[in-house]
Amino acid sequence: MDASNLEKALLHLDLPQVDWIGLREVREKTTHRMIRDGKPYLNETTLSHGVMVEVLVNGQFGYAATSRLDSEGVRNAAQQARDQALITSKLGVYPFTPQHRPPTKKQYETRTERALNAKTAGELNSTLIQICEKLKRSPKIVRTIALAHVVETEVNWVSSNGSRASQKFSFLTTDFEATAQDGGVVQKRTDGGFRGRSFQGGWEYFETPDLWQRVERVADEALELVAAEECPTETTSLILMPDQMMLQIHESIGHPLEIDRILGDERNYAGWSFVKPQDFGRLQYGSPLMNVSFDPTVAHEFASYAFDDNGVEARKEFLIKDGLLVRGLGGIESQARSSLPGVANARACSWNRPPIDRMANLNLEPGTSSLAEMIASVERGVVMQTNRSWSIDDFRNKFQFGCEYAKLIENGKIVKTVRNPNYRGVTVPFWNSLKKVGDRSTFGIFGTPNCGKGEPNQMIHVGHASPACLFETVEVFGGSV
Repeated sequence: MDASNLEKALLHLDLPQVDWIGLREVREKTTHRMIRDGKPYLNETTLSHGVMVEVLVNGQFGYAATSRLDSEGVRNAAQQARDQALITSKLGVYPFTPQHRPPTKKQYETRTERALNAKTAGELNSTLIQICEKLKRSPKIVRTIALAHVVETEVNWVSSNGSRASQKFSFLTTDFEATAQDGGVVQKRTDGGFRGRSFQGGWEYFETPDLWQRVERVADEALELVAAEECPTETTSLILMPDQMMLQIHESIGHPLEIDRILGDERNYAGWSFVKPQDFGRLQYGSPLMNVSFDPTVAHEFASYAFDDNGVEARKEFLIKDGLLVRGLGGIESQARSSLPGVANARACSWNRPPIDRMANLNLEPGTSSLAEMIASVERGVVMQTNRSWSIDDFRNKFQFGCEYAKLIENGKIVKTVRNPNYRGVTVPFWNSLKKVGDRSTFGIFGTPNCGKGEPNQMIHVGHASPACLFETVEVFGGSV
C-alpha cells in the first residue's frame, strides 16, 4: 500500500456508530550484522508490514491490527476495533472526541548522505571484521565485537477527518567493544555504551573520519582499565560525560515525567513515578542551570519526526526550565485525562501496537563551561564515561549507575584512571546538586533502540543529547563495595 491506496481502503469502510476512523500503515525492514572475534556471528534481515485500525465510538477508542492488506482484511480489523470500542465505552473513564485526533498532512523523511541500502552485506561484514582485527591490539584483548543494526521504516497515516500524511525513517545503530583480561581482572570498553551510537541517517554516521581512531581508543582504554586501581569510595564531585548523561536523563527525567506513568498506567509493569500532578509548575527538579527540552525536530537525532502516531505536530517544548518542572511527557490523550501540559509523544513501535506516551529526543541544553574549566574547579572528584549498568526503583527516584571508564581529579587536574566506577543518588537532590553545565564543545548526541514500556511490550527508539555536567557531593564507589 501507499498513502493513496490506504485512503481508498478508508473510503470503503462503512461502519455504523463510528465517530472517527484512522489507518496507520507501517512497513519496516530490519537488518542485524554482528562480528565476534573476527567471525560472523549474526546475519539476519526481517520484514514487517501491517495496518493498525483505530476507531472512536461513544467516546472510546478501539484498536485492531492486521497484516492482511486487502480490503477484506482491513474491513475485518475495523469491525474488530469497533466491537472493542463498543464494549469499553461502557467502562470508559474519559470521553474522547475526534478533536483528540487532529488532522495532519505532514511529510517527513530522514536526510542521508549515504543511503543505508547502498552497502552490501559483504561490504558491511568486511568493515566489521576489520574493526575486530584492529581491536585485537594485545593478547590481553580476549574478546572483540563489532555490530551494525539498520532499520528502514515507512509510515502512512490517513483518517476520516482529513489526515493524509507519511514519514520515512532511516535508523542506524553501531557499536564495537573490546574485553581485556589480566589475571583475575576483566574489563570491557565500548564505543559510547551499549548501542549508544544511534542516529537517523546513513552510513556517514558509521564510517566517520575518526572511526579508526575510535577503534584504537576503545582497545587502548580496555587495556588501561585492567591495570587501573579501583574507583575510590567517597562523597565527592562528579563529572558525567555525555554518553553517561544519556542514561541519567533517560532514567531520572524521561521515565518519571511520562504522564501515563504518573496516572498509574504502568505501575503493574514498569513502575509508577515519584512525580505528582501538582508538581508541575512547582517542583524545583534541579538547579537553575538545568534546562531540559523535548525536541523531535533535531536533524539526525534518533527519535526525530514531524508528527506523532496520534497525528499531533511535533515541536520543541521545555520540560524543565531553569530547574523548574513545567511540562510532562504526555500525548494528547494523557493531556486530556490529566489536565497537564504535554507534548506530541504518543508513539507506537510497530503496526500491531497502539500509541502510548514515550520519550523521543530528550535533551539537556548546553551551558557555558568548558570541560577544562569544570575539571579545574574540582579539588577532588571523578570523571565518569559510558554507562555499564543501571538500577532505579519503581518510582524512578533512587538510582545506582555504573560506568565503564573513569579518571580521578585532584587539585583541578586529572591524575589517573580508575576502574569499576559507580555512583548513586536520589533524583531531585541529585539534579539540584548540578553545579556546572558544559558548553557546546562538550556536547554529544546519543540514543538507544531498545527503550521498553507497555503491555504488550513496545521497544522504541529514543534520542538523548547533553553536554558534560558537574555535580557536587555525590556518593561514588568502586566494584569491591
